Amino acid sequence: MKGGPQPAAGQTSPSGVDPFAGHVPFKRPFDFVFSALLLVLLAIPMLVTAVVVKFTSKGPALYWSRRVGRDNILFLMPKFRTMKLDTPAVATHLLRDPDGHLTPVGRFLRRTSIDELPQLLSILRGHMSFVGPRAALFNQADLVELRTQSGVHRIMPGLTGWAQTHGRDDVPISSKVELDEYYLRNRSWRLDLRIILRTGLQVVRGDGVAH
Repeated sequence: MKGGPQPAAGQTSPSGVDPFAGHVPFKRPFDFVFSALLLVLLAIPMLVTAVVVKFTSKGPALYWSRRVGRDNILFLMPKFRTMKLDTPAVATHLLRDPDGHLTPVGRFLRRTSIDELPQLLSILRGHMSFVGPRAALFNQADLVELRTQSGVHRIMPGLTGWAQTHGRDDVPISSKVELDEYYLRNRSWRLDLRIILRTGLQVVRGDGVAH
């Protein structure tokens, strides 16, 4: 999957959205340095988590899922595995019995967002940013199509995003894309900081995680 050529600054995409309407200068250097720093600081907690996942359920500690990145280019995104090996590769809300697929520590890892920590590797490699639209699964065709129509596909997916702070798992796809487009048009360091602070508060409260 791959998007069309990127327009020059000041031009609009076929959807009429200017991908440069919002801009965060020096975002990539910040992502690289801060993700590297966090990987060093969190190395021991992440190692402990990997051991716990490995020894409480059958299978590897990490789960690599195919995700849709910038310009609709697929990449592999790591997470600590929270589901059993026979779980279908679909969004959690599409599973008939999500709770039945969770590993013994899966619910805790999801509610605390500890399962997301390996994505620091994706940020370090330049596949993701700390803030941006959450990367869609490779088979979420409806979400990918709506994001492409609105021009959202032209920005880097994030560890957290504006839509995430408005409900996480509870946000319908159409509303999620509207929130993603708001971020596209209003990107700034100020908005990014606001998103990070709101995300931290949600993690502490455990808000918006259905399973």
